[in-house]
Amino acid sequence: MSETREGGEGGEGGEGGEGGEEGEGGEEGDAGRLSAYLRLEGLAKAFPGHLAVDNLSLEVTRGEIVALLGPSGSGKTTTLRLLAGFETPDAGRVVVDGEDVTDLPPERRRFGMVFQNYALFPHLDVGANVGFGLRLPREAASRRVAAVLAMVDLASFERRAVTALSGGQQQRVALARSLAPEPRVLLLDEPLSNLDPALRERTRRELREAIQRVGITTVFVTHEQEEAFDLGDRVAVLHQGRLEQVGTPDELYDRPASAFVAGFVGRANGLPGELAGRAAGSTVLVRPERLRFDPAGSIAGTVTARRFAGGGAYFTVAAASGLALEVFARHDVVTIGQSVRIAVDRVLFPPGGPG
Repeated sequence: MSETREGGEGGEGGEGGEGGEEGEGGEEGDAGRLSAYLRLEGLAKAFPGHLAVDNLSLEVTRGEIVALLGPSGSGKTTTLRLLAGFETPDAGRVVVDGEDVTDLPPERRRFGMVFQNYALFPHLDVGANVGFGLRLPREAASRRVAAVLAMVDLASFERRAVTALSGGQQQRVALARSLAPEPRVLLLDEPLSNLDPALRERTRRELREAIQRVGITTVFVTHEQEEAFDLGDRVAVLHQGRLEQVGTPDELYDRPASAFVAGFVGRANGLPGELAGRAAGSTVLVRPERLRFDPAGSIAGTVTARRFAGGGAYFTVAAASGLALEVFARHDVVTIGQSVRIAVDRVLFPPGGPG
């Protein structure tokens, strides 16, 4: 039996300042031509009965935003904790701007961290939260607090109560606090998971704009593909502790390096290779939009369900061979119960060959 594969799910904890470049296991974009600012070299971390991170190497260029994306248990949060210094690797190194920080405690790495729950102090106002821990004279600290609040578009918010702010504003206060000590690299753990869905899109945009204004090298963890694609310059896909691929969203979607990436990023149908002009006995993955209804198509079936999706619809087709396929097409092109034939326009994975 074949199935439609769909990506995304849960996470795992970290601390965070500035840096950036290209990683292993994936396509090389413009960032790959730049020198690495932050390097993860062969990181490994095991817990009793579980290898959380397995020989993971990744490079990030200065000022780049990289998302760590993967299902629950993929190792993305453990990787962030290794970066932050909250966990000690069993093997490998973390290098920032040529400095090996693997054995340094979190407070000496000069990394800024935005925690999943923001960790704001409800009894302190915005200014006191942002300035908490700054080792500066009072006037210098006040100037620094004002400067970072302006960076995150919260100028003159110093005397506001954090409990009176919206979720998106609280998130930017947490970001300002992490930026106040002028870190080298910024780390974020599921930065938008506490927000209502209606707020996430706007807050994603505000967060990306704030990070870009500062120009700080950023690594963040998420299980949400839309969040990874919207915020990240590149996305590193993790699976069972290994880095499957790193690349731009377009590269991951159109040119996956493995069957896991093809099925996890976006949606994909699995079907026998012979139905797509490939070798008998093989299995290929095809995006729903790369299947089309065509009277001359090689796959016969019956439409059993329809899910409206704005400019089109996802149709579930029970193929005569027993396959359950998903086809994306104009929402009025077929109806439930209709007998149809389907043609394969393009095989997603494995690449090459007919189809």
